[in-house]
Amino acid sequence: MVTAFQNTQVLLLSFVLLAACLAKLAVRHPAPAHDHVHGVPLPGWLPQATRLDSRPFAVAVALVEGGLGIALLVTSQFSVRLVTALAFAVATWTVSELRVRRPDAGCGCFGGLSAKQVDRRTVARALLFTLAAVAALGAPRAGFAWLHDAHATVGLALLAVEVALFSLISPEVATLWEKRAAWRIRREDEPCDRRHSPLAETMRTLRASAAWSAHEDTVVSAVPLDVWREGCWRFLAYRAVSDGRPAELIFAVSTAARGRRVRVAMVPAEEPALR
Repeated sequence: MVTAFQNTQVLLLSFVLLAACLAKLAVRHPAPAHDHVHGVPLPGWLPQATRLDSRPFAVAVALVEGGLGIALLVTSQFSVRLVTALAFAVATWTVSELRVRRPDAGCGCFGGLSAKQVDRRTVARALLFTLAAVAALGAPRAGFAWLHDAHATVGLALLAVEVALFSLISPEVATLWEKRAAWRIRREDEPCDRRHSPLAETMRTLRASAAWSAHEDTVVSAVPLDVWREGCWRFLAYRAVSDGRPAELIFAVSTAARGRRVRVAMVPAEEPALR
């Protein structure tokens, strides 16, 4: 049971390191733009120290974290485990210092998702990760190798519980949902004539519409003859047969974010289709 717990910590740490790496690369941390906290000037050395929030430093840290996360999965070398434990110990010290010296600054642990001020939860989380890294020092298996172990199922259940618990004390989860909600609002409020509307989205809307169901049997080929977009509509022209005579079916599919409508017109083949 002890061995299973140790191996589980290896997977947990790998998951956290890879998640932190991807978050730092994908979500930029806002750079500090002030030398005061609550109106009180900071010591001369501290503003310079906040340059650690710069983009080059964040990318460098992300690459190190990603490298450690992958190494934990592929090797059981003690040196890798030791470096991981030291890295989390340094992270714990760093967030503790930030909480005292920069109460208005985020830790940047997960890039721009960690922009909220450091609180006790952030320090406690870093400390728990450090303890997990210490426990993983004696793990006999690499992450990927242990997944083939007979006891891996129990370990994966424990891993799921630990990830859920850490998610509860992580402010980044709430920030991620806020960003997702804000992105959806911006996307839905974007004018339909300027909204990015992939052709695949249009095809899904068309195939699910009543207009397509009503005329599907008249369509000769599922590949449209022509596709073009005008304003809030994308038009698709299909070769069709109506009453035994060749024709063109022209579908107009709305490019709006919600409530997309589909209109259809049948045009005799010998007559030019409206463009």
